[in-house]
Formats: sequence, C-alpha cells, structure tokens
Amino acid sequence: MSRPMNDEEVTNELNKMVAFIKQEALEKAREIKIKADEEFAIEKARLVKQEQQSIDTTYEKKRKTSEVSQKIAQSTLTNKSRLKLLQRREEHLQELFTDAREQVRGLSKDDGRYEQFLEGIITQAYLQIQESSVTVLARKADSAIAQQASSNAAKAFNEISGREIEFTVDASLPDDLAGGVTIVDSKRRLTINNTLDERLRLLEDRMLPEIRKDLFGPNENRKFYT
Repeated sequence: MSRPMNDEEVTNELNKMVAFIKQEALEKAREIKIKADEEFAIEKARLVKQEQQSIDTTYEKKRKTSEVSQKIAQSTLTNKSRLKLLQRREEHLQELFTDAREQVRGLSKDDGRYEQFLEGIITQAYLQIQESSVTVLARKADSAIAQQASSNAAKAFNEISGREIEFTVDASLPDDLAGGVTIVDSKRRLTINNTLDERLRLLEDRMLPEIRKDLFGPNENRKFYT
C-alpha cells in the first residue's frame, strides 16, 4: 500500500511537471517561430516578386510609350523632310518649265523660223481636220505671217492629199499667248488647238515622268514601269 507523499516529494513532482510544461512550451514556441519565419519569408518573396513585376510592367509601358513617341517623331521628321524635298523638286520643275516658256516665246520673234513652224502645224491641222474650208485663229501680231503660212500649208495639203482647202485667218487669239494657231472647221464642230502654249502644256504633261527621272532618278516607291 503506497504512502502519501510528503511535502518535499510533492514539491519535486511539481517542479518536474513545471519543467516538462516549460520544455513543451519552449519547443512549441520554437515551432511557431520557425513557421512564422517561413511564412514571413514566403510572403516577403511574394511581395518582392509582385513589386518587381509591377516595376517591370511600368518600365515596359514606359519603354513602349517612348518607342512609339520616338517612331512618331522620326516619322514626322521624315515626312517633313520628304515634303520639303518634293516641294524643292516641284519648284525646280516649275523653274525649268518657266525657262522653257520663255524660250518658246522667243520663237515668234524669229520670223523665218516662226513662219516655218506655223506652216508645219497648220499643214498638220489641215490633214487632221480633213475639211474643205477652215478658219485659222491667230494673234493680231501674227496676222500677216499666219496668212502666208496658211497659204503655204494649203499648197502642201494639196500636194499630200490631192484636195483643195480654203482658209480664213481670224486674228482674234489673245495677245498674251506665246504664239501658234487654232484651227476650226466651217461648222465649228472640230477645233485643233496648236498654240505654242497648248503644245508646251501637252509636252510638259507627257514628258513630266521622264523629266523627273532624268533630274531626280527613279522613284524608289514605284514598283512597276510601263
């Protein structure tokens, strides 16, 4: 039969129990701290990664915005340069055509060459219009020379076609024209504009692509040529 514990024994047992509980508490506290440290490290890593991704996203947006702005600025500068170049080219072409017009105006001041020129274009018009009667419109200053050229052209027309043609010279073309004539049939249904101004305009339109190529080289944006 067991005996009751004395005070010393009770105290020893209590101390053992306290020591055990204390050890259990320390171990539990250690486990809690380890778990807390792990969770803290995981959360810290998550927050760092999240912040890094946010920074990367912000940087990428800024980089793309910067690239777009740079491309827009470069495109704007390129377009301005291209437009300026095209403008200078157009100015150069207009200067070229202005010089050509001045030289054309000088043709009417050389009576011999001018009469020969008029005879040629009037003969050409007679053959195109194929009428027995026409009106030759000329400038007032060209009235006499147009009369002679029309007469010579009528003879040439007869030699070529074997037909006669009657003409009337009407000096009603504007004086500000460079020269030349306009031929109208008797019924005024057919008109052939052989003024120097019109012939130069047609020549400019027809020769413009070739002139551009000769002056400025082939168009880099053009893929096909006829």
